[in-house]
Amino acid sequence: MTTRHIDASVRAELERLRGSIDNIDAALVHMLAERFKSTQQVGRLKAQHQLPPADPEREARQIERLRELAVSARLDPAFAEKLLNFIIAEVIRHHETIAANPDGSDPEPTG
Repeated sequence: MTTRHIDASVRAELERLRGSIDNIDAALVHMLAERFKSTQQVGRLKAQHQLPPADPEREARQIERLRELAVSARLDPAFAEKLLNFIIAEVIRHHETIAANPDGSDPEPTG
């Protein structure tokens, strides 16, 4: 942003909106951390029972579910799908890591 003068009321509104965005970002990070705690448990269970790290049928159902949620929330479903695909890829990567460790643990902090 340029250094030109911004009206005090506009600046206050920007700060209010940005504060809200910062809070939402923090909530997203915490929610993702909780999600990855659950997927770590799934990864350990899969490793213990020699199940594959990926489950394409479940992933397809989740993508379709998320696309529907996105539409109802007025969010671009293609964006929602891209986001979930990114998360799924990270989860699978971590499930593979867990499966590769003899004790079935995940040495990384996510997924």
